[in-house]
Amino acid sequence: MWWYDLFGFFFRITWLPALCFILGFVLITVELFNPGFGAPGISGIILLILGIMFTARSLLDAIVMILIILIVIGILLFVFLRSASKGRLNNKLILTDRMNKESGFVGRSEPSSFLGKEGITTTMLRPSGSVNINGVRLDVVTDGEFIPKGTKVKVVKVEGMRIVVKKLQQDEELQQNE
Repeated sequence: MWWYDLFGFFFRITWLPALCFILGFVLITVELFNPGFGAPGISGIILLILGIMFTARSLLDAIVMILIILIVIGILLFVFLRSASKGRLNNKLILTDRMNKESGFVGRSEPSSFLGKEGITTTMLRPSGSVNINGVRLDVVTDGEFIPKGTKVKVVKVEGMRIVVKKLQQDEELQQNE
């Protein structure tokens, strides 16, 4: 009987390999539905390999068991992907909440609103650093000049999120007169 030659290991499987196979599939399923570090998935693969080693008496037995395991894992993966796109896992993996002003979330203000405003450097600008403009701390750059801490500056250019400042001339004159 050819089918007994291929699937005869099912009739001589003992409790230890059966336990390895069952726990292996359970751990792989846990890893699919609760993705994380990978410990359950790796442990499941190790248990499946141990189950094959305990049961297979020939290379043909091992190959047939590997094919059966791959088919079962394929079915589990299909169920996982279906659940991920339509089932309860969809709600767990995909963020549906929106962060908008109506919900109380406020993002970074538009940097172009600071164009022409004046502030005081809170760090030395060489050529990048921080500036306090109307109580808002901003990361800014200069056009290459070094500006000491505590100097009055003015926003002269905004390019996307890049804010360019320049030292105020009146601040230079005050320093020269001192």
